[in-house]
Amino acid sequence: MPALDHTQLHLPEPYLRMVRDVLRTHLPEAEVWAYGSRVNGDYYEASDLDLVARRPGDLSRRQTGLYDAMAAFSESNLPIIVQLVDWAAIPASFHAEIASRYVVIQPGAGSLDPAEAGKAGI
Repeated sequence: MPALDHTQLHLPEPYLRMVRDVLRTHLPEAEVWAYGSRVNGDYYEASDLDLVARRPGDLSRRQTGLYDAMAAFSESNLPIIVQLVDWAAIPASFHAEIASRYVVIQPGAGSLDPAEAGKAGI
């Protein structure tokens, strides 16, 4: 399934700006997708934000800066919990689940257009 439009992410705009600032600082090369309840629509105000970081050029390569990003989210003023996982560290079955419904929060360096990534099964 191709990426959903960013308007399908149920997250207030000020929170999204804060999330993107952390990602640009700590994971500037990563492509980052949101998935889970804030994308599916079955969220509530205090629901966490589920994110997965990927390396578009090499999906098997782990992220550097992931732990710094997680620490920055913990120390931020965001009133929600951000769960951040590394695509290379999760099972393939979870890849399929995430890829079925996601929103691109940050396009990665060298990443495909989200529609093309969906066609490629990425």
